[in-house]
Amino acid sequence: MGAQWKAKHKDLAANARGRIFGKLSKDIMLAARSGADPASNARLRLVMEQARKVSMPKETLERAIKKGAGLTGEAVNFEHVIYEGFAPHRVAVMVECLTDNVNRTAPEMRVLFRKGQLGTAGSVAWDFDHLGMIEAEPAVAGADPDMAAIEAGAQDLEPGDEDGTTLFLTDPADLDLVSRALPAQGFKVLSAKLGYKAKNPVDPASLSPEQLEEVEAFLAAIDNNDDVQQVFVGLAG
Repeated sequence: MGAQWKAKHKDLAANARGRIFGKLSKDIMLAARSGADPASNARLRLVMEQARKVSMPKETLERAIKKGAGLTGEAVNFEHVIYEGFAPHRVAVMVECLTDNVNRTAPEMRVLFRKGQLGTAGSVAWDFDHLGMIEAEPAVAGADPDMAAIEAGAQDLEPGDEDGTTLFLTDPADLDLVSRALPAQGFKVLSAKLGYKAKNPVDPASLSPEQLEEVEAFLAAIDNNDDVQQVFVGLAG
């Protein structure tokens, strides 16, 4: 959780498929600004891979590409905004939004943060490292993530969940370089993006089950907002 928070329960994630598709559509539209052909647009190719991984309908995917590339005549104007603050029990939170109307998003964030504390710019950012985050899985038998990280130039790595993925962490400027180097080390890149990792995450064991449940409920409410793309949390594990 010290990197990107994800819905804890699979049933919750399943019920939020529409929101997941909505967030991915925004990423696809932004990536497609640099061209609609994934063969020559690495960022678009990676986001399309994420979309296929969650079974986004082909027509939804193609519509987002065309809209982002300007092929439909519709303007795509998203503003990138970061909101900082605390979840209940002083757990630091960085919320990354893509919005077409900050005057709508800002008051919504204030309401969502009522059970926590909304901070000003820089109020918790100092306690997070800004990093490149690459999710990858072994493409060949015996691929060694530690050796791959060294050879590709990653700063660090974290083992994924039970699905066998690895999160490679890089300097922000090296994100693309490491992404392109990992396949030669036997890893298939599933996603590559910039994010935030807490320097001093709170140990969940220091919270009671009730307190942890309050934090999870707060994070779920934030993540459910249509303008929220990613939630980064200062919670270990």
